[in-house]
Amino acid sequence: MNQAKRDGKSWLALAIGNSRLHWARFTGSTLEGFWDTPHLPASIVQQLIESNFEANVWLQEIPDLVETKILLSDSKPPALWIASVVPDQLKLWQTYSNAQIITLDNLPLLGMYPTLGIDRALALWGAGNQLDWPVLVIDAGTALTFTGADQYRQLVGGAILPGLGLQLQSLSQKTAALPLVNTSSEASLPSRWALNTPDAIQSGIIYSLLAGICNFIEDWCRRFPDSCVALTGGDSQVLFIYLQVFSREIAAKIVVDPHLIFWGIRERVFAENSSQ
Repeated sequence: MNQAKRDGKSWLALAIGNSRLHWARFTGSTLEGFWDTPHLPASIVQQLIESNFEANVWLQEIPDLVETKILLSDSKPPALWIASVVPDQLKLWQTYSNAQIITLDNLPLLGMYPTLGIDRALALWGAGNQLDWPVLVIDAGTALTFTGADQYRQLVGGAILPGLGLQLQSLSQKTAALPLVNTSSEASLPSRWALNTPDAIQSGIIYSLLAGICNFIEDWCRRFPDSCVALTGGDSQVLFIYLQVFSREIAAKIVVDPHLIFWGIRERVFAENSSQ
């Protein structure tokens, strides 16, 4: 058993995404809690670092965080493992003395290309270790990404397109008269043939997005019939609700797991500790 598991110390994981910061607290290998924050200004980052991430600073600076117990750490200062796709945000956290930055070079996936997002690589690594290989990961975040690897942990490839929220926002921001339309986790599929503008926007984007997801999954499963398919990211729950109505057969192939990137970070942490 490696040092991290044996000691059972608390440590933090931070996945810096395009829109938000995704946090998790582990004790040894156990996920104790997770939360999201907006990207933080330098002044708040510095206060958190200087306080060793104490709960009272979180709550003073980010009042929406009410789950104080998940922020507490018995390690002073706690180790902070960071994966980032936003360089400017990453710079703010690099002054922390106990920070470890995860890069593609740290992951044992085969066939990675230099511009592959570390978030995609970690989610793939986490999914493969949780669900087995081969595996296809669909990350429904700001961008919707498909990333797959075969049974030898060799990257097969993937695709990137604007995510659900970004597609809805783009019509509002880049047209003169179309409104901003939102979805919710309780949403049902809109009418395909809409009789008003908001429903027409939802119909066009949601049905096209679902058809694309199903097409990618069908092609992947033809190549790798025994593969797992994992869905993660902020829009994963609402898309899965839609998929269950749109195609029960495809939905039955999918495992929804919002923590894939944290499982990937955990694998990296334990690999680091076992090598020391």
